Amino acid sequence: MNRTELEHILKQFHRDAYLWARQCCQFDDELAKDMLQQSYLKILEGNAKLKNPQKAKTWLFSIIRYTCIDELRKSGKTTSLDESYEPVELEEHLDCTDYEGIIRKLPEMQKEVILAVFYHQMTISESAEILQISVGTARTHYERGKKKLKELILKSQLIEQNGK
Repeated sequence: MNRTELEHILKQFHRDAYLWARQCCQFDDELAKDMLQQSYLKILEGNAKLKNPQKAKTWLFSIIRYTCIDELRKSGKTTSLDESYEPVELEEHLDCTDYEGIIRKLPEMQKEVILAVFYHQMTISESAEILQISVGTARTHYERGKKKLKELILKSQLIEQNGK
């Protein structure tokens, strides 16, 4: 694939790629911009090869995800496996319309699958490919994430109603 075709793919998916980078960087805008730039450099310098043009978005999102993971690991901002599966406590002051804040409360894998499917219109299979997990595992995270998200929204609404 030549540079012009790669640039076209990057332009086509730029908005979605930025949103994905932001989500992978724990919603840190500046870090997301840096990671997106690093991902684009990897691609344009030929360090990442697109084998199947039909899966360009999945390929791009995978590169962004692993670029972000590497950076977060270097900076010590990663969450241990034990911490990512601890029960989620809902803060008293969480606004029930702050969906980004509520989504942040989900365990890491559930959050990533939910974001890929709902915000990036991907299938569960495509999200599994990006996250490098089986489709069954992705489906489980998706279902558990939806259930947990519903619980969190309902709890935040109850807290808000009781506070008024």
